[in-house]
This record gives sequence, structure tokens and C-alpha cells, in this order.
Amino acid sequence: MDIKPSYRVILVIVALVLLTGSCSSGFILGRVTNQSGQPTETSNGTPAGTEELFRPFWEAWQIVNELYLEQPVDQTLLMQGAIRGMLDSLGDQHTSYMDPMEYSDATAPLSGYEGIGAYVNTEGELLTIIEPIAGSPAEEAGLQAGDEIIAIDGEDMTGLLPELVRLKVLGPAGSTVVLTIHRPDAEETFDVEITRAHISIPSVEYEMLDGRIAYLSLNTFSETSSEDIHNALEELLAQNPRGLIFDLRFNSGGYLDSAVAITSEFISEGVIAYEESGNGSREVFEATGDGIATEIPMVVLVNEWSASASEIVAGALQDHDRAVLVGTTTFGKGTVQNWIPLTEDQGAVRITIARWLTPLERNIHEVGLTPDYEVTYSQEDIDAGTDVQLDRAIELLSQP
Repeated sequence: MDIKPSYRVILVIVALVLLTGSCSSGFILGRVTNQSGQPTETSNGTPAGTEELFRPFWEAWQIVNELYLEQPVDQTLLMQGAIRGMLDSLGDQHTSYMDPMEYSDATAPLSGYEGIGAYVNTEGELLTIIEPIAGSPAEEAGLQAGDEIIAIDGEDMTGLLPELVRLKVLGPAGSTVVLTIHRPDAEETFDVEITRAHISIPSVEYEMLDGRIAYLSLNTFSETSSEDIHNALEELLAQNPRGLIFDLRFNSGGYLDSAVAITSEFISEGVIAYEESGNGSREVFEATGDGIATEIPMVVLVNEWSASASEIVAGALQDHDRAVLVGTTTFGKGTVQNWIPLTEDQGAVRITIARWLTPLERNIHEVGLTPDYEVTYSQEDIDAGTDVQLDRAIELLSQP
């Protein structure tokens, strides 16, 4: 099994697939809920007490339907556009609307998908490649970490929510897609034609390294990740390793419950994270007390694409002095999103509902976690394929 060198970025959040809800991020640290959140309505559907406030909205709606050149106006698209605009006005890149098709795609199983085979970052202004999956069409086409997708099949993607751009990259195996790429160190943009394929996504990768060092890598925090981690730990610990390297580089996050369960494998008791809501309430997440790897010496690898649930795990292990962090400062996503389905299968809203803090009550949002040992890559390291961060972790665990 090959170990991912840290300069290969499996960035924050998903893989041109759906590691969302993974998944959060994206994809995102989040939960899927079926809360309706519906306010009391008047007879015309307007929330009680807001008739005057919404008068300009309904006036604009009527003007569009009466005067817009291209008639008839698609009422469903008009409604969906209104929801998107409302959520965009909050200025929070993690709060957004998904139409029914997008929501269905975003909550699909994470075992595989059909697309180009690349982990991507959906948290910035543009959809950005984190790392092509080994042997994927994206790798064969020469896509690199940091490549930004600015157009798909000639259609401009700038200004569009990156998560929606990600969904547009997906498509049936055997079909082709042309991506217009902006590469930071290139003078001009260029087109890449890629034939999509079925992509299988391993949640966990693990092996024993020389010197009796156990290596464990997690690609995303999905619904099955905690079970996968537990099973991998059982196999590794049976070989009596002297130390454990837990690789969270390029892991963009996922389910909060998964992060808590995985952290509980490594600490026997105590707070894992605090969650603070907008109403001032606080929820405390604590270790379950049934972990199987609570004593083994441990190093956690992180980088600038370790985000969300990855930061919950790494932050808890760092605060409890359970492990040292090696690598570079993490992404800095310290908020929690809720996916709330709308009635009559009209999609869902993903809305920021809380912030989370580490056990020592550190707010890492837009700041990130600072590693105990900062290790960066030089161009020579990248050219040589040398994983200097992994090497440093092995060195630390090999000390008497």
C-alpha cells in the first residue's frame, strides 16, 4: 500500500465525489437532519407578522412574472433562486441552498462515484484540486494540487458555489469533460479533457512501516469511518508496534459524530470538543471510554488542507497531550453546519448553526491548529518524492 506524500494534496473536503457530509465541507463538518423549521404561516404562506417586510419581495416576483421578456417564467427556478439569494446575503460560504438533485447527490453513499477521481477543496472561491486519486483519470490527465477549475465545457464557473461546480464535474463513466484550469505558477489558463470513470474511495489506509511503526491514514470522516479505523487499529496493534502515525493530511472533514468516535479510540476520558450555538447554549462531547489505542506513543500528521473534523481530532489529541502534531498549520474551519431538508422534496439548506472549540476552548476558525513540529516541503523534496513530514514523524517515534 502506498503512503500519500504530504505534498500531494487531498484537500479540504471532498473528492470530486461526494465526500460531503463527509461530509464537509466539506465536505464540511455537519449533520443531516429532518427538522422542518417551518414558521407559523398566514393564509397566503407568508410567515405571520412579516407581511409588510415581504411586500417588496412579492412585488418583485409579480413584476418578473408580468414583464420579463421570456415568458412563461419557470416558477420553481425563481423560487430556488430566491432561496439562494437569501442565504448568499448572509456572507457565510458554508451556508447555502441545494436543489433536489444537488441534495440527492450530496447525500449519496461514499463508497464510490463516477467522475474524474480527485480530492477537491470546496471552501474557497473556486473549486480547487487537492490531490488526484492514484490511477484516476485526473492523475492521468496531469492535474495537480492547487489547480483551480474556472470553466467546465466552456461554461464559466467563477462566482458559482464551489460545491455546485463539483457536482458539475461528476458524470457517467466513459463520458468526457473539458476543464479550464488556472494553475498558480502558470502564466495562462489551459484546457484539460478528461474521460470520467467509476472511482472507488478507500476510507482508511494502513500498514506497518520499518522500525515497528504503525501507519494509519484517514481520507474522510464518513458514516463508516469510525468502524474502519477501529478495525484497522485492531490489525495494527496485534503486530505490537512501538508507535503510531495517524495521517490526517488533506482530510477535509466530515461528520461530527465520526470525529468524536475516532478521537475516543485514542483518549480514555475527557472532553473532545465543545459546541456553542447562536443562542448561547453549549454542548460537550466527551470520550466514550472504550478506545483501544489510548496508550501507544502517537504522532498526528496535518497540513493546510486538514480541516473541520480533522481539526477536532487533532486539536483534542494536542490539548490532551496525547499526541504531537507534525506538518503545517491546518485549514481553520471551526463551524458546524446542519443540512435541513425542505418540504415536498424541494432540496435542502445547509446552514451554519454553531462553532466548536477544542478541549482547552481554543477557537480555531480561520486560524487553524499550529503543529508542535512545523515541517514544510521544499521543491527538491517534491521533485524527489520525499515525504519529509512522514520522515519527521518516524524519527520522533523512533527515539528511545
